[in-house]
Amino acid sequence: MEMNDMVIVSVDDHIIEPPTMWDQHLPAKYRSIKPQWKERADGSQYWVMEGRILQNFGLCAAAGRVREELGSESERLDQMRPGCWDIKARIEDMNANGIMAAVNFPTYVDLDGSFFQTLPNQENALVLLRAYNDWHIDEWCGSYPGRNIPMAIIPFWNMDAAVAEIKRVAAKGCRAISMCDNPSLKGCPSIHNAYWEPLWRACAEHDIVINLHIASGARAPHASMESPIDCWIISMPMAIANSAADWLFLSALDRYPNLKISLAEAGIGWIPALIERADFVYNHHRAWTHADFGPGRLPSDRFREHFLTCFIEDNFGLRNIDAIGEKNIAYECDYPHSDSVWPHTPERLYDSVKHLPDATIDRITYANALEVFKFDAVGMLGGRQNCTVGALRAQAKHVNTEPVSFGGIHPLAPGEKPRPVTSGDVARVVEALNKSAA
Repeated sequence: MEMNDMVIVSVDDHIIEPPTMWDQHLPAKYRSIKPQWKERADGSQYWVMEGRILQNFGLCAAAGRVREELGSESERLDQMRPGCWDIKARIEDMNANGIMAAVNFPTYVDLDGSFFQTLPNQENALVLLRAYNDWHIDEWCGSYPGRNIPMAIIPFWNMDAAVAEIKRVAAKGCRAISMCDNPSLKGCPSIHNAYWEPLWRACAEHDIVINLHIASGARAPHASMESPIDCWIISMPMAIANSAADWLFLSALDRYPNLKISLAEAGIGWIPALIERADFVYNHHRAWTHADFGPGRLPSDRFREHFLTCFIEDNFGLRNIDAIGEKNIAYECDYPHSDSVWPHTPERLYDSVKHLPDATIDRITYANALEVFKFDAVGMLGGRQNCTVGALRAQAKHVNTEPVSFGGIHPLAPGEKPRPVTSGDVARVVEALNKSAA
């Protein structure tokens, strides 16, 4: 297979929610609680929702920046590529990057929508959450059918409301939700508690994929405030390993054979070690732990039946496809986050997979994703010939992909001699912004 013949789906991209997002999706009786897009005297922009200020973090809007600014805080929309927040520009950036379709996670309301859990008026919170989903499904995804895979957020802290929202968005054609990877860290019962049974049942009945994004619950800790920020960035994807082991032992996966779990932005290189260790622990310890995966079954069997993983660049993982499972691997672009290799995804991805059989390349680059998410992007776009890297890039010849300086707040002080940026440097920027927000 040639590079331009690849078809690529990203199961992990992100949205910087735009100022117009609430305009069309709040019932008339609730217009008074419409979140407001504001600008301070210094030019910085932010959302106000139910009296709370929501601030962007620069690593979330890094696409298209010169590398020296990847860690800079974006205080304004004009310090980002328009594709971060404008759907028309996003489609153009997807075309320029050869990406046929993508799953998009929230930013301002948290990766799993749990910001709404913190609002004191929970009636208003549910109204706003539903409006968010309507904007995401009908406007962001619906404006260009076949290009973005709808994914809802749910009020997982209110089971009746969560099940009702799953049924509502499923009726709109949505087959995915984003959920906290460890709800017990957000004041909810553990995933092994009977509290969750109605949610597992609803997801199974409606073929809903449960997406667990890194840092939605268990976050990578900073080794110290003096540690280079690189250390935190390196360990961030693998920080979900503890939660992944927890979900691997979720007994509901046996009760609901079609339930699917997607580990977003987590990488794949560490997966063989996780499932090998899980099999060892099960065989070696189950006599006293009483874990039970059924006759002749191992944790690795459950993993291959229920889990999807993804990678940006992971040559080690791709050398161990057999240990992970060919049907368990997908690609992620991570646009517009700082780890994204936009607009060079096809080149970097092809270099990683070109040695593989064409059928395996297809599975990893798009087929697994479309199969798990029950999303026929190829059919909606009129056939594979319209979905390839070459076909999409042909539509994007006018798109400028040269790196740009957008400015923003860099973790080092203006004029400071270059030195390794530390966790403390980044924390101070975030703290300063939080103080200004308060």
